[in-house]
Formats: sequence, C-alpha cells, structure tokens
Amino acid sequence: MVFSMRDSKPTRLIVGVTGATGTIFGVRLLQMLHGSGVETHLVMSKWGQRTLVHETQYSVKDVQDMAKETYSIGDQGAAISSGSFTTLGMVIAPCTMGTLAAIAHGLGTNLIHRAADVILKERRKLVLVVRESPLNEIHIENMLKLSRMGVVILPPVPAFYNHPQNLEDLINHTAMRILDQFDIHLDVMNRWDGVMLSEGKDHFAEEEPAPKPRES
Repeated sequence: MVFSMRDSKPTRLIVGVTGATGTIFGVRLLQMLHGSGVETHLVMSKWGQRTLVHETQYSVKDVQDMAKETYSIGDQGAAISSGSFTTLGMVIAPCTMGTLAAIAHGLGTNLIHRAADVILKERRKLVLVVRESPLNEIHIENMLKLSRMGVVILPPVPAFYNHPQNLEDLINHTAMRILDQFDIHLDVMNRWDGVMLSEGKDHFAEEEPAPKPRES
C-alpha cells in the first residue's frame, strides 16, 4: 500500500454570512478571493440572505456564484461540517450576536454553527466580524470566552489614517484586514507606513518647559 502526502497547505476558506447589518463585508471577501487561488466555501443564513437583498444591489444567486462551493444552512452533512475537510479556517462576516452566542456555547443548530465548532475543535483560525452596538455584558462575555480560545474578534471598525475617499475604501480596508488574519495579503488599500503628514504641524504647539522653582 502506497501513501501520498499533499505538497501544499489547504487553500480553502469557509465564509459564513449571517443576518447582522454589513453583509457587504462577506460579499467583498468573496470578490477579493475570486481568482486568487483560494477556494471559498459559502454558507448563508436565512436572515443573512434577507439582509443582503435589503442592503446591497446583489441577489443571493449573485453572491453564491462568487464562491467555489455553496451550502444550505440546514445541510449538516456538508463537507465543511467535518474536521477531515481541511481548510485555512473560517470567517463569519457579518456575525450576529446570536451566532456568537451559539458558537461560544457549543450549539450546532445550523451549518454555520457546526462549521465554526469544527474549526474550534481542529484548532484552526476562526474570525468573527461581529456587528452590534452598543454591547451588553452577555455580548462582551461571549466575545471574551471565544477570544480566550484563540478566536479573532474583528468588528468592522473603520480606519482613517489611510484617508479613505468613499465607502468602498472603508469596506475594502476592513476586508483586507480580515484576510490578513489568514496570511492572505492583498494590498487593495494603503497600509500604515509610519509616515505622518507634516502639513498643519504648526497648529500643534510644543509643550513649554516647566518653570524653575524660585530660589529662597
């Protein structure tokens, strides 16, 4: 009997989309990875699909066509529900607080929950793009619990140091930072280079030295 070993690491990434606002982040990830050599395996919740249609110009089929493989939310027998299906990991973008809670407490009521549970037990990378504001104690405790397990909690907080010109720039920057977590580095936006703009520096007054105490 002859055994063979794979020459390269897995190039599959699971993308989950749930019903929180911000479905465009999941869409943008699929768009960025299309043709990159990374296989995308997509599963969308019922409310993820509904929110997508409400918030964007894309149909569910449009988004499904961006992925290499798509799965039904109720398909517990899908490939991504098994640890033997090797992947780089999983990102849920956006991630509802309900999905966060289900993952934190080991519930596997749908394929997104189950796939995330598999990622945890296999010690692979799980990134949750959580969307809620303000946060209550339950939300924070669930995030802390998962963070202690190695899960990356990555809320889609915009950056302004690269001077975004429009909403697309803000979306692209967040999507780029999400992919960085999987060592997939696509320079779709300027990264911080440590150089501060000097214009307007005169507006920042230098601190005056403290007066010396008088001699008695």
